[in-house]
Amino acid sequence: MDRLKDRAAIVTGAASGIGRASAELFAAEGARVLAVDRPGASLEFDDKSIETLECDIGGKDAPGAIVGRALEAFGRLDILYNNAGIAASVHVAEMTDEQWDRIQDIDLRAVFRVTREAIPALVKSPAGRIISTASVAALTTDWGLASYCAAKAGILGLTRTLALELGKEGVTANAIMPGAIQTGMTAAGFANPKAVEVWAKKSVLRRLGQPIDVARVALFLASDDAGFVTGQAIAADGGLMLRM
Repeated sequence: MDRLKDRAAIVTGAASGIGRASAELFAAEGARVLAVDRPGASLEFDDKSIETLECDIGGKDAPGAIVGRALEAFGRLDILYNNAGIAASVHVAEMTDEQWDRIQDIDLRAVFRVTREAIPALVKSPAGRIISTASVAALTTDWGLASYCAAKAGILGLTRTLALELGKEGVTANAIMPGAIQTGMTAAGFANPKAVEVWAKKSVLRRLGQPIDVARVALFLASDDAGFVTGQAIAADGGLMLRM
């Protein structure tokens, strides 16, 4: 407990799944949290240390609105968890520019823009942390996932560069690569019990991941325990990649 005592965090994509689990876990460990998700998302939390903001992270003014709200509410920023993301399955031959761009805008460009906005506040923190949700898809692929895989691979490149550029300021930057996790985004695919069975067998732990499995990795990276860990991509996949 209290591994994040007195720290202030932003968690995007916080209405459900990994983001929600992370926001709640960060708060339980002592952090004040700004939970961000798209307008109309269910941003209700029992923990009063969690502030909420409805915002489309791909919007023109989103970075300033998100970081500004955190600084207004908390007076500081120690942790930025870029978790929000979307996915769609379209083969390259049929993919429109708009379909490509929408995933890039949310899954990669927004990560860059919000992080850039947050850097001046993070360098003032005694333990600045940047965490981003990538995916095992950053290292592999599947049919129809060209834009998604490209964006997630981009997060790894961005993370390494952030670690290099901000290391002298004491700010760490790391990425998490979830595998097959039961979240709102994957709910449709895992509604079929056969699909669950197939993906559970691919994991050496013989189960799908839960949002809390990834949130615990995010907590580690946000805490002092990871003070000497930077520029890394940590798989939280139950050993899925061992079989890929």
